[in-house]
Amino acid sequence: MASVLFSKAQLGNLTLQNHIAMAPMTRNRATADHIPTDIMATYYAQRASIGLIITEGTAPSPNGEGYARIPGIHNAAQVAAWKKVTDAVHEKGGKIFVQLMHTGRIGHHTHLAGNAEVVAPSAIAAAGDIYTDEQGMQPHPTPRELTAGEVKATIQEFVTASQNAIEAGFDGVELHGANGYLIEQFISPDSNQRTDEYGGSIENRSRFLLDIAEATGKAIGFDKVGVRLSPYGVFNDIKPYADVDQTYFYITEKLNELGVVYVHLVDHSSMGAPIVPDQVVDGIRERFKGALILSGGYDADRAEAVLQSGKADLVAFGRPVLANPDFVERLKIGAELNQPDFTTFYTPGEKGYIDYPVLEEVNG
Repeated sequence: MASVLFSKAQLGNLTLQNHIAMAPMTRNRATADHIPTDIMATYYAQRASIGLIITEGTAPSPNGEGYARIPGIHNAAQVAAWKKVTDAVHEKGGKIFVQLMHTGRIGHHTHLAGNAEVVAPSAIAAAGDIYTDEQGMQPHPTPRELTAGEVKATIQEFVTASQNAIEAGFDGVELHGANGYLIEQFISPDSNQRTDEYGGSIENRSRFLLDIAEATGKAIGFDKVGVRLSPYGVFNDIKPYADVDQTYFYITEKLNELGVVYVHLVDHSSMGAPIVPDQVVDGIRERFKGALILSGGYDADRAEAVLQSGKADLVAFGRPVLANPDFVERLKIGAELNQPDFTTFYTPGEKGYIDYPVLEEVNG
């Protein structure tokens, strides 16, 4: 049977070189004031043989820049810097979506400019600590609860960021509804204890994401909007809850009605989270008729099998892509993969970022 993994794929109006996606991975290589750097253009262009590149989490607003050196896409300098990235990827024939990630309560004031604040659906601090460049590890702060008006304004920040993304040359945006950041903070009943239209019931807790998806799709086209979800994820102090399956079935039904181009479903069990049960993946597949991207600890054989079965339309790979600029070529010929250097995942500079060797360099 012919390989599906390496054959061309259709994603909305885009034709991709293959069925491989690069998962979004925070790398902290932007400037201290969250402007993308030239080495970021090199990094993404090195990986342009991948069918769909999804960038690291990128803040749609100053309040969303909670981590050190993550990029934003809410001002002119950031848009101009991202244009260098998209141009570099497109010159090599690649396609690239920017992941819009508002950190919400997972942030620290030392990373925020001007009047920006750590905000969330409710004033509930996440357990644990966050790294800061200036003060080392610090406890997560108690966020300020967004007012009803501010929730609406934050939705608009995502819309404006998506318009900025198109201006910057991106092929689309991925709304980060996973990993315990602001959108999932609204979805989770533990971090969201609001009593207004954005809290309480499944419908209300899902409303923030669905309002963003609808407004963003209307602004730039639903064929340019994807959504990442992590049911059963426990990252950033998201706690398990009883109606998780029903929550994500509802969300995907509504995303299907809107017509977003893909749902990106991540299973963090390879990193210690509970496994996403097959019936949940199957239930989402049944409810969502757009493209389904699966990610979480895949190798080539498992990816091929899930594509052949029709359970997924694309498979996303993370750390192996980080360490292998020529990841697609290595998979095709069964070559050994470079192993990632964990000590340089989040450090500034070129080391462990754009200096991983390609096969020709390895073989001389």
